[in-house]
Amino acid sequence: MDKQAPILILGAGTFGLSTAYHLAKAGYPNVTVLEKSAAFPPELSAGNDLNKILRAEYEDPFYAELALEAMAAWRTAPLFAPSYHETGYLLCNSAAAPEKSKASLQKSLRSIRDRAEFRDKIVPVASRDDIRSAAPAFDGPMEGWKGYFNRFAGYASAADALTAVYSACVALGVTIHLGAAVTTLKFTDDVCTGALTADGTSYDAAVTVLALGASLGAVLPQIRRQVIAKGYPLAHVQLMPEEAAPLRGIPVTYARDLGFFFEPDRRTNLLKICPATAGYTNYGGGGSDSSSSLSLPPEDNDFIPARDEVAVHRLLRETLPALAERPLIGRRVCWCADTADSEFVIDRVPGKEGLVVVTGDSAHGFKMLPIAGKWVKDVVEKGGQENERWRWKEESDASVADISWRVGKTTDFNEIHDFLREPEATRVKS
Repeated sequence: MDKQAPILILGAGTFGLSTAYHLAKAGYPNVTVLEKSAAFPPELSAGNDLNKILRAEYEDPFYAELALEAMAAWRTAPLFAPSYHETGYLLCNSAAAPEKSKASLQKSLRSIRDRAEFRDKIVPVASRDDIRSAAPAFDGPMEGWKGYFNRFAGYASAADALTAVYSACVALGVTIHLGAAVTTLKFTDDVCTGALTADGTSYDAAVTVLALGASLGAVLPQIRRQVIAKGYPLAHVQLMPEEAAPLRGIPVTYARDLGFFFEPDRRTNLLKICPATAGYTNYGGGGSDSSSSLSLPPEDNDFIPARDEVAVHRLLRETLPALAERPLIGRRVCWCADTADSEFVIDRVPGKEGLVVVTGDSAHGFKMLPIAGKWVKDVVEKGGQENERWRWKEESDASVADISWRVGKTTDFNEIHDFLREPEATRVKS
Protein backbone atom coordinates (compact mmCIF):
# COMPACT_ATOMS: atom_id res chain seq x y z
CA MET A 1 0.00 0.00 0.00
CA ASP A 2 1.16 3.55 -0.74
CA LYS A 3 2.10 4.98 2.64
CA GLN A 4 1.15 8.47 1.49
CA ALA A 5 -2.45 7.46 0.81
CA PRO A 6 -5.05 8.78 3.27
CA ILE A 7 -6.31 6.36 5.91
CA LEU A 8 -9.53 7.09 7.79
CA ILE A 9 -10.29 5.46 11.15
CA LEU A 10 -13.82 5.69 12.53
CA GLY A 11 -13.80 5.53 16.31
CA ALA A 12 -11.28 6.73 18.91
CA GLY A 13 -11.70 3.93 21.42
CA THR A 14 -9.33 1.08 22.22
CA PHE A 15 -9.06 -0.45 18.75
CA GLY A 16 -9.25 2.83 16.84
CA LEU A 17 -6.51 4.60 18.78
CA SER A 18 -4.26 1.53 18.83
CA THR A 19 -4.63 1.30 15.04
CA ALA A 20 -3.82 4.98 14.54
CA TYR A 21 -0.81 4.67 16.83
CA HIS A 22 0.69 1.67 15.05
CA LEU A 23 0.07 3.09 11.59
CA ALA A 24 1.70 6.39 12.54
CA LYS A 25 4.66 4.61 14.13
CA ALA A 26 5.09 2.61 10.92
CA GLY A 27 5.46 5.81 8.90
CA TYR A 28 1.96 6.45 7.58
CA PRO A 29 1.73 10.27 7.56
CA ASN A 30 -1.90 10.71 6.51
CA VAL A 31 -4.01 9.09 9.25
CA THR A 32 -7.28 10.74 10.36
CA VAL A 33 -9.55 9.57 13.19
CA LEU A 34 -13.22 10.57 13.41
CA GLU A 35 -14.92 10.24 16.78
CA LYS A 36 -18.61 10.87 17.44
CA SER A 37 -18.10 12.00 21.02
CA ALA A 38 -17.29 15.67 21.51
CA ALA A 39 -15.38 14.77 24.68
CA PHE A 40 -12.39 12.51 25.18
CA PRO A 41 -12.25 9.72 26.19
CA PRO A 42 -15.36 8.93 24.15
CA GLU A 43 -18.49 8.67 26.22
CA LEU A 44 -19.57 5.27 24.86
CA SER A 45 -16.12 3.69 24.52
CA ALA A 46 -15.77 0.59 26.71
CA GLY A 47 -12.26 1.83 27.46
CA ASN A 48 -13.57 5.04 29.04
CA ASP A 49 -13.50 3.57 32.51
CA LEU A 50 -11.63 3.83 35.79
CA ASN A 51 -10.00 0.45 35.34
CA LYS A 52 -9.83 -2.76 33.34
CA ILE A 53 -8.46 -6.16 34.35
CA LEU A 54 -5.05 -7.10 32.94
CA ARG A 55 -4.36 -10.82 33.08
CA ALA A 56 -3.05 -13.48 30.73
CA GLU A 57 -5.16 -16.50 31.65
CA TYR A 58 -7.57 -17.63 28.95
CA GLU A 59 -9.28 -20.89 28.19
CA ASP A 60 -7.59 -20.62 24.78
CA PRO A 61 -3.73 -20.63 24.85
CA PHE A 62 -3.75 -18.54 21.65
CA TYR A 63 -5.13 -15.55 23.53
CA ALA A 64 -2.96 -16.29 26.55
CA GLU A 65 0.09 -15.77 24.29
CA LEU A 66 -1.27 -12.49 22.96
CA ALA A 67 -2.13 -11.29 26.47
CA LEU A 68 1.41 -12.03 27.64
CA GLU A 69 2.76 -9.93 24.77
CA ALA A 70 0.44 -7.11 25.77
CA MET A 71 1.34 -7.51 29.44
CA ALA A 72 5.01 -7.05 28.60
CA ALA A 73 4.16 -3.67 27.09
CA TRP A 74 1.97 -2.70 30.03
CA ARG A 75 4.83 -3.46 32.41
CA THR A 76 7.76 -1.90 30.55
CA ALA A 77 6.76 0.44 27.71
CA PRO A 78 6.97 4.12 28.75
CA LEU A 79 3.62 4.84 27.08
CA PHE A 80 1.71 2.17 29.00
CA ALA A 81 3.58 1.42 32.23
CA PRO A 82 2.29 4.51 34.12
CA SER A 83 -1.25 3.15 33.79
CA TYR A 84 -0.44 -0.38 34.96
CA HIS A 85 -0.94 -1.55 38.56
CA GLU A 86 0.26 -5.05 39.43
CA THR A 87 -1.97 -5.74 42.39
CA GLY A 88 -2.52 -9.40 41.55
CA TYR A 89 -5.70 -11.23 40.57
CA LEU A 90 -7.82 -13.30 42.93
CA LEU A 91 -10.00 -15.54 40.74
CA CYS A 92 -12.50 -17.82 42.46
CA ASN A 93 -15.93 -19.37 42.39
CA SER A 94 -18.28 -19.30 45.33
CA ALA A 95 -19.62 -22.55 46.72
CA ALA A 96 -22.87 -21.97 44.78
CA ALA A 97 -21.19 -21.48 41.40
CA PRO A 98 -22.43 -23.65 38.51
CA GLU A 99 -20.16 -26.36 37.14
CA LYS A 100 -19.77 -24.37 33.93
CA SER A 101 -18.08 -21.57 35.86
CA LYS A 102 -15.80 -23.94 37.75
CA ALA A 103 -14.72 -25.67 34.55
CA SER A 104 -13.95 -22.35 32.88
CA LEU A 105 -11.72 -21.30 35.78
CA GLN A 106 -9.73 -24.52 35.58
CA LYS A 107 -9.24 -24.15 31.81
CA SER A 108 -7.97 -20.62 32.30
CA LEU A 109 -5.54 -21.74 34.98
CA ARG A 110 -4.15 -24.49 32.75
CA SER A 111 -3.24 -21.92 30.09
CA ILE A 112 -0.69 -20.23 32.37
CA ARG A 113 0.32 -22.38 35.33
CA ASP A 114 3.20 -24.20 33.60
CA ARG A 115 4.66 -21.12 31.92
CA ALA A 116 7.95 -19.64 33.11
CA GLU A 117 6.37 -16.20 33.55
CA PHE A 118 4.13 -17.59 36.28
CA ARG A 119 6.69 -19.60 38.22
CA ASP A 120 6.04 -18.90 41.92
CA LYS A 121 3.25 -16.49 40.92
CA ILE A 122 0.23 -18.81 41.26
CA VAL A 123 -1.10 -19.67 44.72
CA PRO A 124 -4.05 -22.08 45.09
CA VAL A 125 -7.03 -20.83 47.09
CA ALA A 126 -8.90 -23.62 48.85
CA SER A 127 -9.79 -22.11 52.22
CA ARG A 128 -10.68 -18.88 53.99
CA ASP A 129 -7.12 -18.72 55.30
CA ASP A 130 -5.80 -18.75 51.72
CA ILE A 131 -7.99 -15.75 50.91
CA ARG A 132 -6.86 -13.98 54.08
CA SER A 133 -3.26 -14.47 53.02
CA ALA A 134 -3.89 -12.98 49.57
CA ALA A 135 -6.16 -10.16 50.73
CA PRO A 136 -6.01 -9.49 54.49
CA ALA A 137 -8.44 -6.58 54.15
CA PHE A 138 -11.32 -8.87 53.19
CA ASP A 139 -13.33 -9.61 56.32
CA GLY A 140 -16.47 -11.08 54.78
CA PRO A 141 -17.37 -14.78 55.04
CA MET A 142 -16.36 -15.89 51.50
CA GLU A 143 -17.23 -19.41 52.61
CA GLY A 144 -16.49 -22.10 50.05
CA TRP A 145 -14.64 -19.78 47.67
CA LYS A 146 -12.09 -21.76 45.68
CA GLY A 147 -9.70 -20.77 42.93
CA TYR A 148 -6.26 -19.19 42.87
CA PHE A 149 -4.30 -15.99 43.41
CA ASN A 150 -2.17 -14.83 40.46
CA ARG A 151 0.53 -12.33 41.42
CA PHE A 152 1.45 -11.59 37.77
CA ALA A 153 -1.71 -9.61 36.94
CA GLY A 154 -3.54 -6.48 37.93
CA TYR A 155 -5.35 -3.67 36.19
CA ALA A 156 -4.93 -0.62 33.98
CA SER A 157 -6.21 2.86 34.71
CA ALA A 158 -8.19 2.62 31.51
CA ALA A 159 -9.16 6.19 30.70
CA ASP A 160 -5.65 7.35 31.58
CA ALA A 161 -4.17 4.81 29.16
CA LEU A 162 -6.50 5.90 26.35
CA THR A 163 -5.56 9.51 26.95
CA ALA A 164 -1.86 8.65 26.80
CA VAL A 165 -2.30 6.90 23.45
CA TYR A 166 -4.37 9.83 22.16
CA SER A 167 -1.53 12.21 23.00
CA ALA A 168 1.03 9.88 21.42
CA CYS A 169 -1.03 9.74 18.22
CA VAL A 170 -1.22 13.52 18.01
CA ALA A 171 2.53 13.77 18.59
CA LEU A 172 3.06 11.33 15.70
CA GLY A 173 1.00 13.50 13.35
CA VAL A 174 -2.39 11.76 13.50
CA THR A 175 -5.36 14.10 12.97
CA ILE A 176 -8.21 13.43 15.40
CA HIS A 177 -11.62 15.09 15.02
CA LEU A 178 -13.93 14.91 18.05
CA GLY A 179 -17.65 15.53 17.63
CA ALA A 180 -17.48 14.04 14.13
CA ALA A 181 -20.42 11.63 13.95
CA VAL A 182 -20.26 9.51 10.80
CA THR A 183 -23.63 9.04 9.15
CA THR A 184 -22.70 7.42 5.84
CA LEU A 185 -19.84 5.57 4.21
CA LYS A 186 -19.00 6.81 0.70
CA PHE A 187 -18.73 4.34 -2.18
CA THR A 188 -17.84 4.36 -5.84
CA ASP A 189 -19.32 1.08 -7.00
CA ASP A 190 -17.96 -1.39 -4.42
CA VAL A 191 -14.98 0.72 -3.39
CA CYS A 192 -15.23 2.62 -0.11
CA THR A 193 -13.83 6.10 -0.63
CA GLY A 194 -14.35 7.58 2.85
CA ALA A 195 -17.20 8.86 5.00
CA LEU A 196 -19.66 11.69 5.56
CA THR A 197 -20.34 13.20 8.98
CA ALA A 198 -23.56 14.64 10.37
CA ASP A 199 -22.46 18.22 9.68
CA GLY A 200 -22.01 17.40 5.99
CA THR A 201 -18.21 17.19 6.00
CA SER A 202 -16.78 14.70 3.51
CA TYR A 203 -13.59 12.78 4.26
CA ASP A 204 -11.75 10.93 1.48
CA ALA A 205 -9.66 7.83 2.11
CA ALA A 206 -7.92 5.03 0.29
CA VAL A 207 -8.69 2.78 3.27
CA THR A 208 -11.41 3.28 5.87
CA VAL A 209 -11.11 1.34 9.14
CA LEU A 210 -14.29 0.81 11.17
CA ALA A 211 -13.40 0.72 14.87
CA LEU A 212 -16.80 1.70 16.23
CA GLY A 213 -17.15 -0.78 19.07
CA ALA A 214 -20.71 -1.57 20.10
CA SER A 215 -22.06 1.10 17.72
CA LEU A 216 -20.70 -0.64 14.61
CA GLY A 217 -24.08 -1.90 13.44
CA ALA A 218 -25.37 1.64 12.97
CA VAL A 219 -22.81 2.24 10.19
CA LEU A 220 -22.32 -1.34 8.98
CA PRO A 221 -25.69 -3.11 9.31
CA GLN A 222 -24.45 -6.08 7.26
CA ILE A 223 -22.47 -7.13 10.32
CA ARG A 224 -25.93 -8.37 11.43
CA ARG A 225 -25.64 -10.73 14.42
CA GLN A 226 -22.06 -11.75 13.73
CA VAL A 227 -21.24 -8.95 16.19
CA ILE A 228 -23.86 -7.57 18.57
CA ALA A 229 -23.83 -4.75 21.09
CA LYS A 230 -23.93 -6.18 24.58
CA GLY A 231 -24.05 -4.17 27.79
CA TYR A 232 -22.45 -4.99 31.13
CA PRO A 233 -23.50 -3.04 34.25
CA LEU A 234 -21.15 -1.41 36.74
CA ALA A 235 -21.41 0.84 39.76
CA HIS A 236 -19.23 2.53 42.37
CA VAL A 237 -19.06 3.14 46.10
CA GLN A 238 -17.60 6.47 47.19
CA LEU A 239 -15.09 5.92 49.98
CA MET A 240 -13.58 8.44 52.35
CA PRO A 241 -9.75 8.59 52.32
CA GLU A 242 -9.57 6.76 55.64
CA GLU A 243 -11.79 3.98 54.24
CA ALA A 244 -9.81 3.67 51.03
CA ALA A 245 -6.40 3.48 52.71
CA PRO A 246 -6.77 -0.10 54.10
CA LEU A 247 -7.90 -1.29 50.65
CA ARG A 248 -4.89 0.07 48.75
CA GLY A 249 -3.22 -2.75 46.89
CA ILE A 250 -5.99 -5.33 47.24
CA PRO A 251 -6.00 -7.71 44.28
CA VAL A 252 -8.50 -7.46 41.48
CA THR A 253 -11.06 -9.87 42.91
CA TYR A 254 -13.37 -11.86 40.67
CA ALA A 255 -15.86 -14.42 41.89
CA ARG A 256 -16.90 -15.81 38.51
CA ASP A 257 -20.50 -16.33 39.59
CA LEU A 258 -20.87 -13.13 41.65
CA GLY A 259 -18.83 -10.33 40.10
CA PHE A 260 -15.56 -8.43 40.44
CA PHE A 261 -14.04 -5.26 41.86
CA PHE A 262 -10.76 -3.35 42.07
CA GLU A 263 -8.80 -1.42 44.65
CA PRO A 264 -10.21 2.10 45.16
CA ASP A 265 -9.22 4.55 42.47
CA ARG A 266 -6.12 6.39 43.66
CA ARG A 267 -7.42 9.86 42.76
CA THR A 268 -11.12 9.68 43.55
CA ASN A 269 -11.36 6.86 46.16
CA LEU A 270 -14.13 5.29 44.07
CA LEU A 271 -14.50 1.53 44.42
CA LYS A 272 -15.77 0.10 41.12
CA ILE A 273 -17.84 -3.09 41.22
CA CYS A 274 -19.30 -5.16 38.38
CA PRO A 275 -21.89 -7.90 38.93
CA ALA A 276 -21.47 -11.18 37.07
CA THR A 277 -23.81 -11.30 34.10
CA ALA A 278 -24.10 -12.73 30.60
CA GLY A 279 -24.84 -9.20 29.41
CA TYR A 280 -27.79 -7.28 27.99
CA THR A 281 -28.85 -6.57 24.44
CA ASN A 282 -30.83 -3.54 23.30
CA TYR A 283 -32.96 -4.28 20.25
CA GLY A 284 -35.25 -1.29 20.78
CA GLY A 285 -38.64 -1.41 19.13
CA GLY A 286 -37.62 -4.35 16.94
CA GLY A 287 -37.81 -6.82 19.80
CA SER A 288 -35.20 -9.34 20.82
CA ASP A 289 -36.58 -11.99 18.43
CA SER A 290 -36.49 -9.79 15.32
CA SER A 291 -33.83 -11.07 12.92
CA SER A 292 -33.81 -7.78 11.03
CA SER A 293 -33.15 -5.58 14.08
CA LEU A 294 -29.83 -4.55 15.55
CA SER A 295 -28.75 -4.35 19.16
CA LEU A 296 -27.25 -0.89 19.67
CA PRO A 297 -26.25 1.13 22.74
CA PRO A 298 -28.93 3.57 23.91
CA GLU A 299 -28.18 7.27 24.01
CA ASP A 300 -28.91 7.33 27.76
CA ASN A 301 -26.39 5.04 29.38
CA ASP A 302 -26.47 6.03 33.06
CA PHE A 303 -28.59 3.28 34.60
CA ILE A 304 -28.44 -0.38 35.57
CA PRO A 305 -31.16 -2.99 36.07
CA ALA A 306 -32.26 -3.12 39.70
CA ARG A 307 -31.36 -6.80 39.94
CA ASP A 308 -27.72 -5.92 39.28
CA GLU A 309 -27.66 -3.48 42.17
CA VAL A 310 -28.85 -6.35 44.35
CA ALA A 311 -26.01 -8.49 43.00
CA VAL A 312 -23.42 -5.78 43.77
CA HIS A 313 -24.57 -5.59 47.39
CA ARG A 314 -24.41 -9.40 47.62
CA LEU A 315 -20.79 -9.41 46.42
CA LEU A 316 -19.89 -6.73 48.99
CA ARG A 317 -21.54 -8.70 51.78
CA GLU A 318 -19.29 -11.63 50.89
CA THR A 319 -16.07 -9.63 50.81
CA LEU A 320 -16.33 -6.20 52.46
CA PRO A 321 -19.52 -6.32 54.55
CA ALA A 322 -18.95 -2.88 56.11
CA LEU A 323 -19.62 -1.43 52.65
CA ALA A 324 -22.48 -3.74 51.71
CA GLU A 325 -25.31 -1.31 52.42
CA ARG A 326 -23.61 1.81 51.14
CA PRO A 327 -25.39 3.67 48.34
CA LEU A 328 -24.13 3.02 44.84
CA ILE A 329 -23.22 5.89 42.53
CA GLY A 330 -21.94 6.14 38.99
CA ARG A 331 -24.27 3.42 37.78
CA ARG A 332 -23.90 2.80 34.07
CA VAL A 333 -23.73 0.15 31.37
CA CYS A 334 -20.44 -0.57 29.60
CA TRP A 335 -21.14 -1.52 25.97
CA CYS A 336 -19.00 -4.06 24.12
CA ALA A 337 -19.11 -5.68 20.69
CA ASP A 338 -19.61 -9.39 21.33
CA THR A 339 -19.03 -12.28 18.96
CA ALA A 340 -20.36 -15.83 19.25
CA ASP A 341 -16.94 -17.28 20.10
CA SER A 342 -15.33 -14.22 21.76
CA GLU A 343 -12.93 -14.00 18.81
CA PHE A 344 -12.01 -10.64 17.34
CA VAL A 345 -13.04 -9.81 13.78
CA ILE A 346 -10.21 -7.98 11.98
CA ASP A 347 -10.71 -8.24 8.24
CA ARG A 348 -11.68 -6.57 4.99
CA VAL A 349 -15.45 -6.31 4.65
CA PRO A 350 -16.37 -8.87 1.95
CA GLY A 351 -17.28 -7.39 -1.41
CA LYS A 352 -16.09 -3.91 -0.40
CA GLU A 353 -12.66 -2.67 -1.39
CA GLY A 354 -10.93 -0.21 0.89
CA LEU A 355 -13.09 -1.07 3.92
CA VAL A 356 -11.61 -2.80 6.97
CA VAL A 357 -13.37 -3.70 10.21
CA VAL A 358 -11.85 -4.27 13.66
CA THR A 359 -14.40 -5.39 16.22
CA GLY A 360 -15.46 -8.16 18.57
CA ASP A 361 -13.71 -6.98 21.72
CA SER A 362 -16.14 -9.26 23.59
CA ALA A 363 -15.30 -7.64 26.94
CA HIS A 364 -11.68 -8.78 26.83
CA GLY A 365 -10.13 -6.50 24.20
CA PHE A 366 -8.90 -3.56 26.28
CA LYS A 367 -5.83 -5.37 27.57
CA MET A 368 -4.66 -5.59 23.95
CA LEU A 369 -4.45 -1.77 23.61
CA PRO A 370 -0.64 -1.81 23.23
CA ILE A 371 -0.62 -4.35 20.39
CA ALA A 372 -4.03 -4.56 18.67
CA GLY A 373 -3.25 -1.83 16.18
CA LYS A 374 -0.46 -3.81 14.56
CA TRP A 375 -2.94 -6.57 13.68
CA VAL A 376 -5.11 -4.02 11.91
CA LYS A 377 -2.07 -2.53 10.17
CA ASP A 378 -1.28 -6.00 8.77
CA VAL A 379 -4.76 -6.29 7.27
CA VAL A 380 -4.53 -2.79 5.79
CA GLU A 381 -1.20 -3.63 4.17
CA LYS A 382 -2.08 -7.15 3.00
CA GLY A 383 -5.66 -6.43 1.94
CA GLY A 384 -7.14 -9.23 4.03
CA GLN A 385 -6.87 -11.41 7.11
CA GLU A 386 -4.48 -14.36 7.01
CA ASN A 387 -5.48 -15.65 10.45
CA GLU A 388 -8.64 -17.69 9.92
CA ARG A 389 -9.96 -17.16 13.41
CA TRP A 390 -10.13 -13.37 12.91
CA ARG A 391 -11.83 -13.46 9.53
CA TRP A 392 -15.33 -12.22 8.74
CA LYS A 393 -17.80 -15.00 9.66
CA GLU A 394 -20.97 -14.43 7.68
CA GLU A 395 -23.10 -17.11 9.32
CA SER A 396 -21.96 -16.62 12.92
CA ASP A 397 -24.74 -15.61 15.34
CA ALA A 398 -23.62 -13.99 18.58
CA SER A 399 -27.24 -13.60 19.70
CA VAL A 400 -27.55 -17.29 20.55
CA ALA A 401 -24.03 -17.89 21.89
CA ASP A 402 -23.46 -19.44 25.31
CA ILE A 403 -20.10 -17.96 26.33
CA SER A 404 -18.26 -20.44 28.54
CA TRP A 405 -16.86 -17.85 30.93
CA ARG A 406 -20.13 -15.96 31.36
CA VAL A 407 -22.70 -16.90 34.00
CA GLY A 408 -26.41 -16.55 33.39
CA LYS A 409 -28.52 -15.77 30.35
CA THR A 410 -28.31 -12.79 28.01
CA THR A 411 -31.41 -10.63 28.44
CA ASP A 412 -32.80 -7.87 26.26
CA PHE A 413 -33.69 -4.56 27.87
CA ASN A 414 -37.23 -4.99 26.53
CA GLU A 415 -37.60 -7.74 29.12
CA ILE A 416 -36.40 -5.61 32.05
CA HIS A 417 -38.94 -3.42 33.79
CA ASP A 418 -37.04 -2.12 36.81
CA PHE A 419 -34.10 0.21 36.14
CA LEU A 420 -32.17 2.39 38.56
CA ARG A 421 -31.21 5.62 36.84
CA GLU A 422 -28.26 7.74 37.88
CA PRO A 423 -28.93 11.34 39.01
CA GLU A 424 -26.81 13.93 37.22
CA ALA A 425 -25.08 14.88 40.46
CA THR A 426 -23.61 11.41 41.03
CA ARG A 427 -22.63 10.38 37.51
CA VAL A 428 -19.05 9.18 37.33
CA LYS A 429 -17.08 10.21 34.27
CA SER A 430 -13.52 8.97 33.93
